[in-house]
Amino acid sequence: MRGLNDKVVVVTGGGGGIGGATCRRFAEEGAHVAVCDLNADGAAQTADAITSNGGTAKAYQIDITDLGQVTDGIAAIEDNLGPIDVLVNNAGWDIFKPFLKTQPEEWQKLIAINLNGALNMHYAVLPGMVDRKAGRVVNVSSDAGRVGSSGEAVYAACKAGMIALSKTLAREHARQGITFNVVCPGPTETALLDNFMAEAGNPDKLAEAFRRAVPMGRLGQAEDLPGAIVFLSSEDAAFITGQVLSVSGGLTMNG
Repeated sequence: MRGLNDKVVVVTGGGGGIGGATCRRFAEEGAHVAVCDLNADGAAQTADAITSNGGTAKAYQIDITDLGQVTDGIAAIEDNLGPIDVLVNNAGWDIFKPFLKTQPEEWQKLIAINLNGALNMHYAVLPGMVDRKAGRVVNVSSDAGRVGSSGEAVYAACKAGMIALSKTLAREHARQGITFNVVCPGPTETALLDNFMAEAGNPDKLAEAFRRAVPMGRLGQAEDLPGAIVFLSSEDAAFITGQVLSVSGGLTMNG
């Protein structure tokens, strides 16, 4: 991809499946990667894997639900790596329950991680991009936010909010050279999906149902996502903003 060499890239949830794969792909493109995660060990493992292969990465333990931690973390990243060129909001959390069986404290955690966390990251990173009149933001939403998903009402609401947020910011900052785009995974084999299906009570049956629903006949893999994310962060996507792309094996085919 054009224009990623020596760029500073921040990825939240970088210690997980999709986030880790995305960090590694950015490093392959020559970017300097800030691997951000609440799980310090996971972030460190991703960063170590990159540096052992000759790339540049540094791990940062950040609770994205805490604006103070986010602000301090972004300042540390810029001190260590330089001004931020690309922000990928990937961190997320989910539970599998019909809405009427959920509790308000669960709503608050879902909203804090899946929506407020992204708001905090935008709020801390965008001023620098505005000053430099350049930047790329890719928000990892979900097909649940596009078409709904039984058992994921609050999660889907948050992910739909990320899509609306991205489109609005794309309009507000287009003249400043900052693009905002959204990638929506379908069911993807990660630890998050494993936990989600375990809560359903019959994970094997649910996994098979997911596979049958996907026209390509398989669940997504973490490595299926970085290509789209990195493309939307590159100069090859310089004239693309406010767009939503599903990476789901054809599970959804929205125009």
